Amino acid sequence: MMSKSQPPDPEHSAEGSYLDGQLLVAMPVMEDERFARSVIYVCAHSAEGAMGIIVNRPAGSINFPELLVQLEIIDKADQIKLPENAESMRVLKGGPVETGRGFVLHSSDFFIKDATLPIDDGICLTATVDILKAIAKGAGPKRAILALGYAGWAPGQLENEIQENGWLHCAADPDLIFGSDVEDKYTRALHKIGIEPGMLSNEAGHA
Repeated sequence: MMSKSQPPDPEHSAEGSYLDGQLLVAMPVMEDERFARSVIYVCAHSAEGAMGIIVNRPAGSINFPELLVQLEIIDKADQIKLPENAESMRVLKGGPVETGRGFVLHSSDFFIKDATLPIDDGICLTATVDILKAIAKGAGPKRAILALGYAGWAPGQLENEIQENGWLHCAADPDLIFGSDVEDKYTRALHKIGIEPGMLSNEAGHA
């Protein structure tokens, strides 16, 4: 599930028009069901395209301790010995691309050389199994979420979707990204932008 290779890492650009380190919030006109009411943390965005992790979609019945057993990181009998932050860690559907791979968004107090991608504001991305081993031992980052899969955009695609009122965007908020209230994140993200959900018309952008 996890691999030794790094996630897609479009060349980082300092240009202000790129949205790496920001949150994307789906508009009601979002026709793609895979992204309806989604909040996405943008990990990389450049002229080469974009890559992000959906932070508000639970991965159904999969829980983190069971995943550690499946990946043979721990024995089934050791589930009860896991540290509290491993016990409570959320497993999310990160997006429709490479759904068999795990991507850990986490606080910057944990770093693996040549594997961890620092993004912005103390948030990093690691996609190797080593971070799961560290979390299982209580030696991982203070805050983390595990996402299965990611969202990807071809060059210019995300810009077009924003232009067509598909997405709003705002500064990232670690409390929102790592919060356990997954079901409330969409409303919280809209409030952060200063919008009440009822204010958004399904006809936005189609006047």
